[in-house]
Amino acid sequence: MRLGVIDVGSNTVHLLVVDAHTGAQPLPASSHKRELRLSEHVTDDGSIDDTGRDQLAEFVAECLTVAEDQGVEELMGFVTSAIREAPNGDDVLADVKDRTGVVLEVLSGEDEARLTFLAARRWFGWSAGTLLVADIGGGSLEIGQGMDEEPDIAISLPLGAGRVTRDHLPGDPPSEAAVRAARKHVRAAIARELRPLAKAGSPDRVVGTSKTMRSLARITGAAPSAEGMYAVRHLERDALDAILPRIASMPAAERSSLPGVSTSRARQLLAGGLVVSATMDLLGVDRLEICPWALREGIILRRLDGMH
Repeated sequence: MRLGVIDVGSNTVHLLVVDAHTGAQPLPASSHKRELRLSEHVTDDGSIDDTGRDQLAEFVAECLTVAEDQGVEELMGFVTSAIREAPNGDDVLADVKDRTGVVLEVLSGEDEARLTFLAARRWFGWSAGTLLVADIGGGSLEIGQGMDEEPDIAISLPLGAGRVTRDHLPGDPPSEAAVRAARKHVRAAIARELRPLAKAGSPDRVVGTSKTMRSLARITGAAPSAEGMYAVRHLERDALDAILPRIASMPAAERSSLPGVSTSRARQLLAGGLVVSATMDLLGVDRLEICPWALREGIILRRLDGMH
């Protein structure tokens, strides 16, 4: 059967259509996305403004049409931190339902960590042993660790690349003082949550997911997307730390000329690098492997498990 998943993130709203069957790998059939940047459509109290609300409803309606054209039998939708944390998030979701008939489910940060972990476990298999999975989105950082399909530890922190950029890295490029302050904030926030991971011991394999991780891996020498999803890609901490000062000194327009960095994501690249570097350093990780599957695939896999 064909399943569709609408992922409403802090940066992008993405419809993924897959051919899905119990016991088989979900095969992507089509992808339709738009960068709405909901995290930038917020008022002083964190509410989604009218422009963001209207653009979301309009694009969800567009996704519904695309899904019907693609023969989707079941359409699922979910939202993450941008709407989860908004005071008027329930009103925004009710408006989308009234205007499109689509019900968008709110995922907690822990849900995000658990579903992303499931996707990575299925991708790498049982032979990977104990997995540590880190995922950085626009609004939050998720970390999961465990030896099963459900992680023993699932953590979500408000350290997304978009959020850190907006709250701590003003300017293009930001000042050296702002970069130092952002680095200090990120490391303190992660360090406060390390105890469960430290008690769990060292993982056998460390994995990173998300567009930000892929971009950072690419600019430090990983294979381009043209080599396909099965190419093995790594992100080395030493290489990342070596290039971060250069990224910090670049305006966004210059960052977008780096390999694998889109114009729309260029401004967030530094924040993402600071978060990933801090995560790897504080967890004692020298290298992580990039996983092409993440939250959307985790949701699809969980749905297929339910069908079985």
